[in-house]
Parts: sequence; structure tokens; C-alpha cells
Amino acid sequence: MSEVAAIDGLAFASNAVVLEGRLGMESLPRLAESGASGGGLHFVLTGEINERNKPGLRLVVDGSMRIVCQRCLGRLVLPVQLDVQLEFVPSEAEMLAAGDEVDRIVAGHAMSVAALVEDEVLLALPMVPRHVQCSSAARMDGGAKASSFQALAALRKTNRQGD
Repeated sequence: MSEVAAIDGLAFASNAVVLEGRLGMESLPRLAESGASGGGLHFVLTGEINERNKPGLRLVVDGSMRIVCQRCLGRLVLPVQLDVQLEFVPSEAEMLAAGDEVDRIVAGHAMSVAALVEDEVLLALPMVPRHVQCSSAARMDGGAKASSFQALAALRKTNRQGD
């Protein structure tokens, strides 16, 4: 599914509607602007009345994207696996006033599914994405990187030979 329409949040939740689809990077402009690329993300959006008897959504996202490793600046394949429950509130003021750990979102009559998926993926991204083990771009000879002390010793030896 390349283009996903908007939903009426409260009706979606009260009718327990399930929407499943796939969003390509062309539908996720903020992720694309951050340098992410890839084939897209699969999602399942389910309307529900939660255990607190409040309307909300459950969003499951699965896929992967390529981003830039902040350590070596190489490409990093980042798996995306989210399972988020969101509770609807009538206003942003009520959302800000709540003092608990429940994830909330303002209910709307025309909520963009793509924007909702993109928001949750952006929130789940690591602040500094990097490989678990990087091959540093600073290694020019492909072998072990010389220590700083070895570099200073070589420089000192060169200076002595010039005297």
C-alpha cells in the first residue's frame, strides 16, 4: 500500500478497525530527510479500547532502513521493530497535564497514518546510530591502527635524522 489515507481516530478506535499496509520512503519525508533509505516499513494499526477503558491505537511496525553510522560514516542497516500503544486525549493540554507513563496522542478526525508511523519510528531511532563493531574509515592500511605513541616515536625519529 503506497498511499494511506487519514483515519478518524475515535471512530477507528471504537469500531476496532485494523489497517495493514506498507509505507515506502516516499511516504516518510522526515525520515528520508534524515538520510534514511530503504524499501519501506510494514505496519499494522489497530483501533482499541484499552484496559483503562480509553480509546486508542496499537501500532506495530516492522522493517529495516539504511542510515549513516555516526562512527565510521558507512551505511548501517537498522532493523525497525515497534509495538506501541497510544491512548487518545481530547486536547494537547490534557496530554501535557498527565503525570504518568502512558503514551498519548490527540484524537483527530483526519489523522494521517503515514505521519503517525513516521512519528513513532523517529522517536524510536537511536540518538547516535552506529555499528556494533565498526571498521573505522581512519584505518588507511587495512591493518591495525598505530597507537598515538608509535606515531610520536616515528616523528621523533624523523626529526633526529634531520639534525
